[in-house]
Amino acid sequence: MNARKLLASDGWLWIKQGNYLFKKSPVLLVTLLLITIAALLVTSRIPLAGDVLIGFLFPIFFVGLMRGCQALENDEELEIAHLFWGFQRAPFLITLGAINIIAESIIIVIMTNTGGKELIDILTSETPENNPAVILAAVQSAGISLPLGIGLFSMLLMAMQFAPMLVAFNNATPLAALKASLRACLRNMAALSVYGVIMLLFAFAATLAMMLGWIILFPIMITSIYAAYRRLFPTAAEMARMASSYNAAQPNSNASNDGL
Repeated sequence: MNARKLLASDGWLWIKQGNYLFKKSPVLLVTLLLITIAALLVTSRIPLAGDVLIGFLFPIFFVGLMRGCQALENDEELEIAHLFWGFQRAPFLITLGAINIIAESIIIVIMTNTGGKELIDILTSETPENNPAVILAAVQSAGISLPLGIGLFSMLLMAMQFAPMLVAFNNATPLAALKASLRACLRNMAALSVYGVIMLLFAFAATLAMMLGWIILFPIMITSIYAAYRRLFPTAAEMARMASSYNAAQPNSNASNDGL
């Protein structure tokens, strides 16, 4: 379950492939996303347990969206039922969500105990802080906790990036999936950087258009993540075809020796 090492230009290719998948069924993809967002918003309203339940449910719904992308890739009909496909792997995906929640809590504790308590209080407060001076003072007082927190959260994000798909489609255990996803991201930082920069530019453009651009961009973000997963973790049959093509392209060393 080792990821391929891709070129930096693959970051743009993921977006192109994501757009191709989106155009296959744009209306239903948007519908699936709206159902997901609505379900998570309703869950967040549950007193006390809302945020924790979202942490458990998000990997399940995310895998459902990925299953829909897989259906589009295989020229199958996209269905609402695909959104709930992740419940077939619910125990493993819930475990993945639990690991993520625990890891986030540990990082917050580390930041709190390294000088970032004021900043953490602002970020976790139910009442948004609108005073820029207060926010700036909290950032300045955070010291080493800020870069430390950014680094740790970045590692966690990379570990979670492809883990749900590896659990659902590759039958990986949650811990193995997290390790494989982290390694994949670290090996392909160039492609991820290109992808991130281009997506930021698209996000800026989508926001300028009275936020209406997000109706298109958000689904493409989902489909492009699936495209990235497929490029990084090809199936065994695809790996065999790539190896066969590579071997066929190599010069025949025996023939070369006979000619000497």
